[in-house]
Amino acid sequence: MTSSDPRSPSSPKWLLWLLAVATGLIAANIYYAQPLVGAISKDLGLSISAAGLIVTLTQVGYGSGLLLIVPLADYFENKRLAISVLLFSAVGLLISGLATSSVPFLIASLLIGLGSVTVQILVPYAAHLAPDAMRGRVVGNVMSGLMLGIMLARPVASLITEFSNWRMVFFVSFVAMLGLALLLHRVLPPRQVSVNTGYREMLVSMYQLMRTTAPLQRRSFYHACLFGAFSLFWTTVPLLLSGPDFRLSQTGIALFSLAGVAGAIAAPLAGRLADRGWIRGATGCAMFLVIASFMLMQHGEHGSLHSLALLTLAAIMLDFGVSANLVLGQRVIFSLSPTIRGRLNGLYMATFFAGGAIGSASGGWVYAHYGWRTTSALGAAFGTLALLFFFSEFKGKRRQQPDS
Repeated sequence: MTSSDPRSPSSPKWLLWLLAVATGLIAANIYYAQPLVGAISKDLGLSISAAGLIVTLTQVGYGSGLLLIVPLADYFENKRLAISVLLFSAVGLLISGLATSSVPFLIASLLIGLGSVTVQILVPYAAHLAPDAMRGRVVGNVMSGLMLGIMLARPVASLITEFSNWRMVFFVSFVAMLGLALLLHRVLPPRQVSVNTGYREMLVSMYQLMRTTAPLQRRSFYHACLFGAFSLFWTTVPLLLSGPDFRLSQTGIALFSLAGVAGAIAAPLAGRLADRGWIRGATGCAMFLVIASFMLMQHGEHGSLHSLALLTLAAIMLDFGVSANLVLGQRVIFSLSPTIRGRLNGLYMATFFAGGAIGSASGGWVYAHYGWRTTSALGAAFGTLALLFFFSEFKGKRRQQPDS
């Protein structure tokens, strides 16, 4: 297997930037529905308590794809695999836009999540295109595109809905995915792979890694809890903001969702702290920030400008803490062994997306039955659970490495 230089005609710099844009556009598909759950559930006859399934099934699809599809990148030519998987998202987006009842829409949500694992095929593909001296920078640029896609998905979806309707969000993304698939088919160089183990053996090895790798177990649990809190918040807060207390339009919800973009700042800061050996301290701060954000949500009279300001500040704190913890976790697991890095990343992401699915589903149900204050208390409980487990790092004999 050979690696191309991104400065060569076969892999020019613009191609790597295209991969950054592509990962952002694909990752955004997972989050478009979050600010629209109220409008979608109303049109499709989905109860408020079941509205969280809109986001939950997308995350379940994504988590399943991380475990079952991403390992196929070690078995099949990467360009063809990425484009084929991308078409799952395109089909799901089209069905979502056309659906007139909840069942086909929820099935489509599963397909969207499944197809969105294309990003986890393209990120290592980008690393393959880069020489050793530039690999970190190239992967960093691609991940920046992915993070921006995640952060901007919610406000973009809200703005499109404000000026058209929620179905147009899925139609626009469907066209974008088809165009992207055609473009990638034309410009991506093929990447052939050669492996000695079978697919079944690869899946068994992933089980063994999760069972025996303590840092992976610990970091996966940390972020499953924090991502559960994150998903709970962004699934239910649109229901609160569009409800009788705030009565915000989709434009208002879009502007509120822009607060989440501030979380992207946390990634490079967390990376620098990790490089300085401050992983444990930064992890504790990230968890405290998440818990504090939900405690802040308990204050203020709903519907007031003061309450909206506190909610916005809390959203920034939440996204900042969750983004920082994600980077810290990746820094730990990527330092374990380069030969198993792909499987470690797949397990890490699959686990915390399962946490996100639990957060979305439980958040929707709790909000419908007990209101916002109980919902935000549940979010704080997710963060507290992670923090309690984090404290166990300091019990017994203190390890020398700050990476557990």
